[in-house]
Order: sequence, then C-alpha cells, then structure tokens
Amino acid sequence: MKSVMLNRRMGRSRFSVFDTLNITALLALMVVTLYPFVNMAAVSLNQAVDTTLGSNFIWPRKFTLYNYKVILKDSIIYQAFMISVLRTVVGTFTSVFCTAMLAYTLSRKEYILRSPISMIFVFTMYFSGGLIPVFMLIKSLGLTNSFWVYIIPGLVSAFNLIIMRSFIDGLPEDLVESAKIDGANDFTVFIRVVLPLCMPAIATVSLFVAVGQWNSWIDTFLYNSANSNLSTLQYELLKKIQSANLSIGGSATSAFLNQQNAQANMVTPVSMRAAITMLATVPILLVYPFLQKYFIKGMTLGGVKE
Repeated sequence: MKSVMLNRRMGRSRFSVFDTLNITALLALMVVTLYPFVNMAAVSLNQAVDTTLGSNFIWPRKFTLYNYKVILKDSIIYQAFMISVLRTVVGTFTSVFCTAMLAYTLSRKEYILRSPISMIFVFTMYFSGGLIPVFMLIKSLGLTNSFWVYIIPGLVSAFNLIIMRSFIDGLPEDLVESAKIDGANDFTVFIRVVLPLCMPAIATVSLFVAVGQWNSWIDTFLYNSANSNLSTLQYELLKKIQSANLSIGGSATSAFLNQQNAQANMVTPVSMRAAITMLATVPILLVYPFLQKYFIKGMTLGGVKE
C-alpha cells in the first residue's frame, strides 16, 4: 500500500514538472512569435523620430496616427484596396470551387484518366516553365491589362488539389452511391453531397488562396503596372516603401535638429514600413478567427486512416 501511494506521488510530481516545463516552453514560444507583430504595431503608432531613438518596445511612447495619414492621403490607395478585396473574394471563390470540382472528378475510381492527370498536376509542383514563358503565355491569351489576370492563371493549385482530393477520398463511398441510386447525376452529387461535407478542407484551401491573393503584387507589377485602375493595395504599398527609402533616407538624422511639432509631422522608412505592414496584415487577421475551427480540422486530414 505504501509503495502504491509513493508511486502515485512520484507520478503527480513528474506530471507537474512536465506541465511546468511544457507551459514555460509554450509561453516562451508565444512571446517570440507575438513580439515582432506587437512591436511593429507599436512602431506604426509611434512618432517616427522617436522610433529612431530605439525601437525595442511594445507600446507607442509618443502616440500618433500620422504614419497612417501619410499613407492613406493618396486616393489611389482606396481604389487599390477595392481591387485587392475584389480579387481576393472572386479569386478565392472561383479557385476553391474549381479545385473542389476537379478534386471530386479525380477521386472517382471509374474515371480512367485520373492517374495521368494527377501526375501532370504533381509535376507542376516541381517544375515550371519560368517567368518569361509564363509572361509570353499570359500576353498571348490577352490577359495583360485585365482584371482576369488575377483570377485565371491561379485558378487551380496542385497543392490545394491534393488537399481537397485527400479529404474527398476519405468520405464514405456509400453516400455517393446512395445519391446516384436516387437519380442524382455527378454534378448534383458534388453540389449537394460532397461540398457540404468538405467544409474543413474548403476552409483550409480558402485561407491559403485568400492569403495568396491578398498578398500578391508581382502579377500587378508584371501585367497591370501600366493601368493604375487595376493596381492592387500590396503593389501601391510597395511603391510607397520604395519612394520612402529614396526620398526620406537621410531625414531621420537631421530630424533631431527640428522643433517638436516638426518632428511630429514627418515619417521615416521604418515607421512607414511598420504602418504598411499593419495595413496589409490586419484584414487577414480579421478573417482568420472565423475559419480557425475548420482550418485546424482541414490541416489534420489524412493524419489517421481507418
């Protein structure tokens, strides 16, 4: 009896030690992960000249919204924001729907071309045509200076296709057979049976596509840089960072000779980068909590096979 009690006490002691070490390690990881973002937010809300005195802080010492005011005073930012939102919404919806439809097709065992087509998509994950051939293809298709250049080239991703197909392969085949016995065709089965059951995978792929669409700027630079009406937020913010580095480069060192009110009405490349980073990141952070539950489920798919 005494040995049993002793073993229980030792077990609780080991468990508490492990718990303490585990919680400590996770807290340290959380601090390391969150600090850069919190610091960036503080820098974006701090006076630019004061930031040059030392940027290792998590709270703005001299609060100001002037950094954001400088960025948002340009009217093209609002137009670019609307284009980014539009491409994110349209691009995410069309990409997820087409990817799910193709994944369902390739998951059908009766489709004789499923293996060759799957291999072709996997091949594109390792090899690409290169920048110049892709540019020539986009130009020959007449997609330059067009909104659809943001949508059509990335309509189906091989990685997202694998995620969707893996999830669909794990669905009970009896559901599809029952729907077909009731007279449903493949498209009806896909819309009414498969899609409602694929919400975890759809949420995961939607988040990947939405983040990619929102953060993309290279396609704007390559194909739509001549048309300001189709410019995206990320591309406009990138141009502002470049202009800040060129025009404000040495102003921070001479700023200490100015008056206090003059210091409050100036920006530096560091403060502008911080404000731009926050403007580009916050919209995605606002969307993520609504998809987190499905995202976690989608990321664990295929982990356990019965």
